[in-house]
Amino acid sequence: MNYLFLTILATVMSTLRSVPLQTVPSVDLDKYAGRWYEIASFPQRFQKGCHCTYAEYAPNDKGYVRVFNSCRRDSANGKETNITGRAYPVKGSNNAKLRVQFFWPFRGDYWIIELADDYSYAVVGAPGRNYLWILSRSPRMVDETYSMLLGKIAVKGFDISRLQKTDQSCY
Repeated sequence: MNYLFLTILATVMSTLRSVPLQTVPSVDLDKYAGRWYEIASFPQRFQKGCHCTYAEYAPNDKGYVRVFNSCRRDSANGKETNITGRAYPVKGSNNAKLRVQFFWPFRGDYWIIELADDYSYAVVGAPGRNYLWILSRSPRMVDETYSMLLGKIAVKGFDISRLQKTDQSCY
């Protein structure tokens, strides 16, 4: 019985991953600006050992968004490290798709796939479903909101078992 369930689940997940990833219809970059705390993410090599992670976005008149990422290394009391980059809106996406660059010439996809009407939370992913971040305007997210987002993320074909909650105990 368990084998059958796992086979069906694997088939459904494979099908969902083959469906093109949908973003939100549009993003107001001025409303999106400011600080976002990472609630959970798919582990990435470049974020290894990060605690108390946040990002700040600032649109400018040059056509891109300044991106400032920060975290504390190895513990909530660890040394703060940061990096600054740029996010370029993809034409025709109503700012829901951006290309982020921290090191020239490399750019990565930053697609906003969920966004609260009041811009209190966002979910960012990539079309290959290998990157995922749940972001919030506050360092903690209500359990009901987090659970609701997990459901939406799973329906979009992401493997939510890969999500790891981010330690925000320094706030």
